[in-house]
Amino acid sequence: MTKRNTFRSLENRNFKLYTCGQLVSVTGTAMQQVAQAWLVLSLTDSGFALGVTFALQFAPMLFFGVWGGLLADRLDKRRVLVFTQIAQGVLALALFALVAAGVVTLWMVYALAFLLGVATCLDLPTRQSFTSEMVGPELLSNAVALNSAVFNSGRLVGPAIGGLLIASVGVGVCFLINGLSYIGTVVALQLMRPADLHRQAPAAREKGQVREGFRYAWRHPVLRSTLLLITVIGTFGFNFVVVMPLLAKDTFGGGARLLGTLTSLLGFGALIGALTAAHRKEPTRGVLLGGAGAFGVTALLVSAAPNAIVAGTLLVALGAAMMIFLATANSTLQLTSEPHMRGRVMALYGLVFLGSTPVGGPIVGYISEHFGARAGLAVGGAASLVAAVVFAAPVLAHRRQAALDAVAGGAEPRELPGPRELAEPRGLAGGAEPREPAVGGGLSPGDPVEAA
Repeated sequence: MTKRNTFRSLENRNFKLYTCGQLVSVTGTAMQQVAQAWLVLSLTDSGFALGVTFALQFAPMLFFGVWGGLLADRLDKRRVLVFTQIAQGVLALALFALVAAGVVTLWMVYALAFLLGVATCLDLPTRQSFTSEMVGPELLSNAVALNSAVFNSGRLVGPAIGGLLIASVGVGVCFLINGLSYIGTVVALQLMRPADLHRQAPAAREKGQVREGFRYAWRHPVLRSTLLLITVIGTFGFNFVVVMPLLAKDTFGGGARLLGTLTSLLGFGALIGALTAAHRKEPTRGVLLGGAGAFGVTALLVSAAPNAIVAGTLLVALGAAMMIFLATANSTLQLTSEPHMRGRVMALYGLVFLGSTPVGGPIVGYISEHFGARAGLAVGGAASLVAAVVFAAPVLAHRRQAALDAVAGGAEPRELPGPRELAEPRGLAGGAEPREPAVGGGLSPGDPVEAA
């Protein structure tokens, strides 16, 4: 893996500035996630309350995320991000003030979590689609993976620092640091050169644009099948903010330091997975499905770990599998969608990824509270593994048939084309309708002749 291939998108000045700002901000965000989880457990000692907290944080994405995506398609993305970063910083500082004053209660945590979710409705699709605006289509896959690497670098450092701070001075300082950390992203956005951005014409104001986003994603097989897979795994598998505190506290009898250590190990693995994905030029269906399957298997292994040391080691592998899957899914969606629809497509990504938490979070939280964190992890791992196997079946069937046809014709078996070749994004940018791919192998169980 060469440095030039892995970090090539950092040669873009705007993206380099954005990456530096994000590295500061996501570290603070990771600290706040650990502190918020520990605060809720301190107030309630309830896994269900923990699940409700994060359900409220992500519920707005479920109900309003697509409208946030529409605004991302209509508005100047850089200016929108300045607004959302400031809003999130103010909410973190408000939580710090409540904790410092000694008046914080559970309903206040719930309310601030919900307001943070409202800001995320606009922030997430704008931030995701802004990546292509910074680097263009050729570097998009690499930039998406490096964004994931930055995010998980913060997840590696933030929880460890947060755990130490919680154990020594309390949860409040984590909220203060997170609130101040958004300054880095705001400064980076202001220092960018707008003339260097790959801007597309904003979406015109028309009736039915939200419905158009749903229809566009559903009729395009690459988008549809990828979003369906994310929905299943996101609902049952990506509930670490609920499971990890219970795993550290109840299963292994540890405290905030152990929670920070386990979360950091998960982040370290995700960093490895993100850098691995960054080295690939384009996403493929094999990597997408392989990452999903590996995530399911590893989650099951973590659920059976006999002690914290074994669990921490397996969490590194779990984080790597998770990020390979997510980075591949993210770049697949962005490379496949038309520029003027990208905000709405990425809003749907946020809807099925984060918006599934209001459904999965309380379910997994309830299971973890009454049957143990191991059971919560096992449910997520089993659901993810089953989804990967079911969605991979048409792909494997097509490949076997393609190999047989090639052998019968005397030709070498040809590798299936990736999402970019199937969707022809350059042609779509000119306004053409997405065409159905000519080869089979879809992820959607009900559509055996699709591309992943």
